[in-house]
Amino acid sequence: MREFKAKADKQSSFSDKKYSMFIGRWQPWHDGHKWLIDQRLNEGKNVLICVRDIEPDDKNPFGVDWVVNNLHTQLSDLIQEGRIKIIVIPDVESINYGRGVGYDVIEHIPPQKVGTISATKIREKMGYGVSK
Repeated sequence: MREFKAKADKQSSFSDKKYSMFIGRWQPWHDGHKWLIDQRLNEGKNVLICVRDIEPDDKNPFGVDWVVNNLHTQLSDLIQEGRIKIIVIPDVESINYGRGVGYDVIEHIPPQKVGTISATKIREKMGYGVSK
């Protein structure tokens, strides 16, 4: 594992821009995902899409490179405007935080029409995966 050691005398390269983080597999990008990130974009917030680096399987047939390229294609205007950033992260088993961490944890409940969108059904129409 690579370790990062910051030097105290080095200037930070980070901007003052903050992001609303969304972690997912994004296999494939669909209208439910769009609805979800639009909740923050419509409030004038920026979005950080974190793509989980998972091994492809029957339920998740697309590799991380395909997913990232697809997201860049679908979201190119917002990426060019600086409203969205996309990064790849290692697979996660949980999201953990302590108190007073300096950010909010927000759950967005989609309307029924959006909540019924199934990435599994979309993948099946694309010829990937098997219904169980």
